[in-house]
Amino acid sequence: MTQWKPTTCMRCAVGCGQLQRGVDEGYGVDEVQGNHRHPTANGLACERGIRETKNPDGEWLTEPLIRRGDTLRPTTWDTALGTVAAEFLRAIGDGRDSVAVLGSGQQTNEAAYVLGKLARGGIGTRHFDANTTLCMASAVTAYYDAFASDAPPCTYDDIPAADTHLVWGANPAVAHPVLYRWILDSANETDGRLVVVDPVASETAADADHHVALEPGTDLVLARAVLAQLVETGGIDREFVEEYTEGYEQLVADLPDVATAAETAGVTTETVADLAETVADPTLLYWGMGVNQSTHGTATARMLINLCLATGNLGPGSGPFSLTGQANSMGTRVCSSKGTWPGHRAFEDPDNRALIADAWGVPVDRLPADPGPGPVGIVDRINRGHVDACWVVATNPAAGMPHATNVKRALDDVFLVVQDAFRSETVEHADVVLPAATWGESEGTVMNMERRVSRVTAVSDVIDTVRHDLDIIAEIGNRIEPGLFDDQPLSPESVFDEIRDLTAGTPADCSGITYDRLTEELAVRWPAPDATSEGGYRYVDGEDWTFPTDTGRARFSTPTAYEGVPEPTDPEYPLLLTTGRRAGAYNTGVRNRETAEDVPSARINPETAGQYVELLDRGRTVVESRRAKVTVTLVPDDSIPPGAIWMDLHHPSVNDLTLPAIDPDSNEPNYKQCAVRLAAPDRSSPVTRGGVHTGTVVRR
Repeated sequence: MTQWKPTTCMRCAVGCGQLQRGVDEGYGVDEVQGNHRHPTANGLACERGIRETKNPDGEWLTEPLIRRGDTLRPTTWDTALGTVAAEFLRAIGDGRDSVAVLGSGQQTNEAAYVLGKLARGGIGTRHFDANTTLCMASAVTAYYDAFASDAPPCTYDDIPAADTHLVWGANPAVAHPVLYRWILDSANETDGRLVVVDPVASETAADADHHVALEPGTDLVLARAVLAQLVETGGIDREFVEEYTEGYEQLVADLPDVATAAETAGVTTETVADLAETVADPTLLYWGMGVNQSTHGTATARMLINLCLATGNLGPGSGPFSLTGQANSMGTRVCSSKGTWPGHRAFEDPDNRALIADAWGVPVDRLPADPGPGPVGIVDRINRGHVDACWVVATNPAAGMPHATNVKRALDDVFLVVQDAFRSETVEHADVVLPAATWGESEGTVMNMERRVSRVTAVSDVIDTVRHDLDIIAEIGNRIEPGLFDDQPLSPESVFDEIRDLTAGTPADCSGITYDRLTEELAVRWPAPDATSEGGYRYVDGEDWTFPTDTGRARFSTPTAYEGVPEPTDPEYPLLLTTGRRAGAYNTGVRNRETAEDVPSARINPETAGQYVELLDRGRTVVESRRAKVTVTLVPDDSIPPGAIWMDLHHPSVNDLTLPAIDPDSNEPNYKQCAVRLAAPDRSSPVTRGGVHTGTVVRR
């Protein structure tokens, strides 16, 4: 019988420790369970993480594919890699920005690092990003604005230490069930309290002591109203503000009238007062995609941090805690060079550029001058004819990006390479498909949302026609820029040592973390500049506060004015579509296709549904936006506010409807609000999951 090995769950960013073992014969993971020794979750694990590690239900990619006419056909690795390298070199001949690369928060730190090294140093393109920008960029931008540093100051240790838990625009009961158990346990203590701000009466809101159902898209208005109320009622921690912050007077000079703001947000002034009293007490404030995925995402995240700064909620048991979705969103930001150089080194700083160029052995003038336009901007550049080739790794933009129909058109206009473990909507548009190893087959490390680094281990080999991310990337890289990487197979530990060296002395210092240390301790939080240190709550040492800003003070940010949702409802499109996570699914669902129905569900308030009875055909109707139409099963649900429709973001057809408007500061798309209407279904047209291969499932 195979031996149990410690690893980390790759489903979400909680980072639960797991034990897994491989099958006795053949390939694959046999059993998975929580690891009681792992310091992150102490043995807790969610059913989805175990199921998607042990027995994913997607269609495995088992051999390289190349497009011949309209069909993807099997080919050899040498032909596939040779074709990719030749096409990339041809595109580079037209300019280094002619190649676009899209990575993922589902990669290990090592894979994310080598992909960024190739994209930025080997190819030299500014058109490199990752799907983490689609969920976390607004929170990251706000953290930088306030603290000149990425990542939350809080850790999981602060959850049981908190009295009040304020969850704003997030549904951790569904998205982060293990973390949510800690929140509930703490909130259910004698002095504990859970308050939820969300337009939808979510699963998390159902457990709350108080649920604030604001008007969709008005989070910024409500947050500003709460701060105005705190100023009026003396709820500001003046001592903390005066000694450790800057910009407060400018911020409060531009606050709204509480009553007017409350009306815009669709709440009472009493509700604003209650929220102000909540924040005035020691509070741990969480937020998620309901805040970030908006054209006001960064401004709202700034205001939530402002609320913590103004009330002194910036210390153990309190503070601003953004909830990350993907397993290695943090590691992608630290390691991949997508928005900063490794270690959160500022992108434009000439000293950082020189250091990175020297470490990689490439000319400094090859490194792009800015991080690029973000994923939506890259699609726009493709449509404008500025990109000839695109490489997509462990992500599914044909289903996961807004206005997905337009994304699919763009992908059809370039030479498209898709590197993944499972067949996806994006694979159907590929010119070359490179099958990659997945969970239980890969070695490396990841970083969870509290900055803990832990190991990902393999308990199964891969079949001969499948390769590891590191080796695929290195092989392509060395064909484009000889000597950029060591000979294959690359050692994950050697790659991690390279990452460690480049983070030394930075705010995200991982230089004291080694594979040997992780074998012993299982997980270590950064900053960890030596072999015995580990990061805790950031910015505070006893009673002293220091921040990595120029002045050493935290910065209040004065947000831009609220301008409404980017596509408001009108008589032609009178309903507001919002999206959210469904229990049992993750990302675009390629690992659990058994739960992705051919026809997606659309939840709607019964009062609103009653206005459209004539458009129903056996429970089905059509949701139309200005970009697409999708046949749905309409599900009456009291938890959805009147005038709104809620759809599952994991279903591959939902983002045909959504809007590609982005936050101007973070490049994060506005997934949460767009105008739609209902229409009668066309009975003559069968409903299928467009573009998804539904043939025989091949297991490996």
